[in-house]
Amino acid sequence: IAFMSVIFVTTWLMAIVIIFIWQKRIILAFAFLLFFGSIESFYLSATVMKVPQGGWVPIVLSGVFMLVMYTWHYGTRKKYLFDLQNKVSMKWILDLGPSLGIARVPGIGLIYSELVTGVPAIFSHFVTNLPAFHRVLIFVCIKSVPVPYVSDEERYLVGRIGPKEYRMYRCIVRYGYKDVQKDSDDFEDRLIISIAEFIRMEADDSQSSSYESTYDGRMAVVGTQARSSLSLVPYEQDEAMQSTSSKPPTLQSLQSLHGRESPQPNKRVRFELPEGHMDLTVKDELMDLIEAKDAGVAYVMGHSKIKARKRSSFFKKLAIDIGYSFLRKNCRGPSVALNIPHISLIEVGMIYYV
Repeated sequence: IAFMSVIFVTTWLMAIVIIFIWQKRIILAFAFLLFFGSIESFYLSATVMKVPQGGWVPIVLSGVFMLVMYTWHYGTRKKYLFDLQNKVSMKWILDLGPSLGIARVPGIGLIYSELVTGVPAIFSHFVTNLPAFHRVLIFVCIKSVPVPYVSDEERYLVGRIGPKEYRMYRCIVRYGYKDVQKDSDDFEDRLIISIAEFIRMEADDSQSSSYESTYDGRMAVVGTQARSSLSLVPYEQDEAMQSTSSKPPTLQSLQSLHGRESPQPNKRVRFELPEGHMDLTVKDELMDLIEAKDAGVAYVMGHSKIKARKRSSFFKKLAIDIGYSFLRKNCRGPSVALNIPHISLIEVGMIYYV
């Protein structure tokens, strides 16, 4: 039935193409539709007659699959609209000052969000309950684009949030539908390279008269294969080097335990500033980025629970509270899909009333 329905619809669309695209007379399109449509109508009626004899099974299955896909799409869209409507305003960020009104600890915080603009609500929810965050903040947004592959030169779209003293950046990472995300260490290194290259590009553009300083919204495509502001020295990190690290003993013990459980040694990359003349402001910002990378990287994600409002209709409560919640509990989590190490993962619990 589905096949014959598609053929029948295609015939109708072909008649429209004859009239509007090929600019032929209506009588020709009507003759085409009458000839092929009558033949396909016989086949379609024959398949409909088979429905009581067992043809209803694929119809029911397709209806169930369509209901599942619609429920997932409906809940996901409601969640995204909630994030979009409750994002933190830039005025609130600027009023907090460079320290954001919290204690800034060493390290880099990668805050994952689906928003391409603004600050997600999980950030304000986190700092409200625990007023401490990393020295460098990077808001990461993973986007899938309708192309097979995205080259490394076009994958990272980097911008800045707030003044330079805030050390807050935004990075939109684009993947094609055939791209395979690499390990977390390689992703961290490429992300740091793209941020450093953006800092250099921004410093070069600020010297031109056409440069306009904006606190949020100015993005630039940064290629990791381009000339980088940092020189990279790869090396294998062993237990002896971990013991001499400046990290706290508790974190060292956890990382050593995680390293013993890993089947392969982690490949670390050390960042160094290149020799030569460099603007003092750019140098200080790059040094903060290097020191934060050496202190460690933490991944911050939202662990949300979607619930329908009390005044919502019965069907909406059925779709959100039962259907969408069941699908979320039985699907792969975002941390697993993004290959995020559990030892570096921080989940912020939130309840979304949609």
